Amino acid sequence: MRGIVLAGGNGTRLQPLSFVGSKQLAPCYDKPIIYYPLSMLMLAGISEVLIISRPDDLPQFRRLFGDGSDLGMSIAYTAQDEPRGIADAFLVGADHIRGEDNALILGDNLFHGANLPSLLRRSAAKLNGCVLFGHHVADPERFGVAEVDDEGRLVAIEEKPDRPRSNLAIPGLYFFDGGVVDVAKRLTPSARGELEITDVLRAYLAEGRADLAWLGRGVTWLDTGTHESLLEAALFVRDVQRRQGTRIGCVEEIAMHMGFITPDDCYRLGERMASSPYGRYVMDCARSYEKVPASARAAAGWT
Repeated sequence: MRGIVLAGGNGTRLQPLSFVGSKQLAPCYDKPIIYYPLSMLMLAGISEVLIISRPDDLPQFRRLFGDGSDLGMSIAYTAQDEPRGIADAFLVGADHIRGEDNALILGDNLFHGANLPSLLRRSAAKLNGCVLFGHHVADPERFGVAEVDDEGRLVAIEEKPDRPRSNLAIPGLYFFDGGVVDVAKRLTPSARGELEITDVLRAYLAEGRADLAWLGRGVTWLDTGTHESLLEAALFVRDVQRRQGTRIGCVEEIAMHMGFITPDDCYRLGERMASSPYGRYVMDCARSYEKVPASARAAAGWT
């Protein structure tokens, strides 16, 4: 499976912060926002990733990740010259997808939960068309909403409905088969001139090939698209990391435990940042790798 991080858009809700660069490069506590969605793809076992962003911002992403080899990955970059909707990612990234199963995640979404890695891998393994995820929220009218029948099966998808028929919001994480590029090509742009992800999901649903995976109570989903939500996400990350002594979205640690890189490689990555608490944490993870029992690795969702 191949991964795409959609890190485009103008970030208008974060202005003036977004005037100086991509919102996905803004800090969310101790790391750039994009670390969080990238880490989700890594936990799903994905090592080939395309980052889509504005042309002016791509050099900064390349400076951050290079070609991905430091993390044992292949990271490529493609420009989206202007926002044309989430589904435009499939057209921009068609050469990356190359007819293979793929995962699309929005670059400003943050997920955290002990059972997430295993859920992602199970969902990828049973993929037959597309998988979208459902998460209970208090304000579903702000999101795309999944309607389910009495047995919990997906029956309809609404986009920001005035009167939602459920409180199951659809986060910015989706799995698709390689046919999604053709589906996106057939879409009619919305009144705003955008290709809507909801229309892609509905096309799969109409063919009976859209499955809903429920994110349970133990999963936190946050977006970082406004000043307030960015602050809330940063405080969440800070509090969890302080109390647990681990770090959310630490791509170096995840790469090591997923087998993308060795503990020695991980240590060297941390050593580059040894003056920061984050760098010292990465070094400590590498030093203690052999001491982590198999049960703890399984609980963390590492392979």
